[in-house]
Amino acid sequence: MKSAAPSQPLAERLRPRRLADVIGQQHLLGPGMALRLAFESGRPHSCILWGPPGTGKTTIARLMADAFDAQFITISAVLGGVKDIRDAVERAQQARDGLEQRATIVFADEVHRFNKSQQDAFLPHVESGLFTFIGATTENPSFEVNAALLSRAAVYVLQPLSDEDLKQIVAKACEQSPEFAIEADAIERLVAHADGDARRLLNTLETLVVAAAREGRATITDAWVVHVMGERMRRYDKGGEQFYDTISALHKSVRGSDPDAALYWLVRMLDGGADPRYLARRLVRMASEDIGLADPRALRLALDAAEVYERLGSPEGELALAECVVYLAVAPKSNAVYKAYNAARAWVKGDGTRPVPMHLRNAPTRLMKELDYGKGYRYAHDEEGGFAAGETYLPTGMAPPGFYQPVERGLEIRIAEKLRQLREANAGGPVRD
Repeated sequence: MKSAAPSQPLAERLRPRRLADVIGQQHLLGPGMALRLAFESGRPHSCILWGPPGTGKTTIARLMADAFDAQFITISAVLGGVKDIRDAVERAQQARDGLEQRATIVFADEVHRFNKSQQDAFLPHVESGLFTFIGATTENPSFEVNAALLSRAAVYVLQPLSDEDLKQIVAKACEQSPEFAIEADAIERLVAHADGDARRLLNTLETLVVAAAREGRATITDAWVVHVMGERMRRYDKGGEQFYDTISALHKSVRGSDPDAALYWLVRMLDGGADPRYLARRLVRMASEDIGLADPRALRLALDAAEVYERLGSPEGELALAECVVYLAVAPKSNAVYKAYNAARAWVKGDGTRPVPMHLRNAPTRLMKELDYGKGYRYAHDEEGGFAAGETYLPTGMAPPGFYQPVERGLEIRIAEKLRQLREANAGGPVRD
């Protein structure tokens, strides 16, 4: 098998040429595992490879083409379009109808970036068996790939490479450049910086090797790595699956009253480059959804934290967000208002348009008064205790729906008691005809 040219990037030179050389993804490629069985079956099948960058999606697709001696055609969603799909169809037909009668694998890189019509263009050829389709995506295919195409492809989920996987890759890379030695601490830093991404690891390592050669440095030390790399941000997907997974973890940590976990996920997002203003908005949402009237101060604190960040910016303003996260995590929890609002929305959506009772209507004109608008309305402030016992405020004939059910936590304990008192007063008050 031909080796890669020395002028190619290190990541390409180290790309595995055999299935046995693949590092990581053993949950798919290990003995008896799904993708391994697919390789051993002798028949390729269409699939979606879903996973973070640098986890081997392109490598697996290339190895599948090699395993089945198939023509390998790559289409990038960033650069390609329907014309490229047509060209791939023609090449697949030529390979199938030629003397060699070769199969074709069409690899759609970043398939989630293809629009619906482009994705649909693959369908008839996948169904006819003209070519095997392999899509690679960093986004959840349930949301980003057309249902018709998704139903015709198996989905394999790739995981970020472990630290041990990445250290094995460093060891292989060092074999390519035996003139350099790398300290163990430097390897640890590179592995942490890569954050499960083999391509990121190798690109960073290649940069360091080139810099070391220019300086005549034989040993890559940890201190020198820090000097060359500077303060780099970790890999962070600011708009994709990882982003939403992380904000979900933050929200659920707050809801679960774990301040340490909530702080961890907040800092993870800030460290990864998430917009603090977005996080501030999410904190306001958490205060409304998960704390509500159990502690109304939580919403005010979340709004204050957002304002403080606007005034101070980073990094000083981020402390206010941290303070808010801790407060929200330890505050009493109630989703009673959240549930009541959703129940009311569902009720109104499914109900008819009930007229406003006459006694609740405003009567700014003489005609309206003559039509009995506002007639019999009881002004609560003139009643004992500021409460018009027995008065009704719902549409005529509508039974009390009981949307709001306060929980026995925080301030809602007192709210629940107040509501019980009001209901008792209503029961003993005059009844409107």
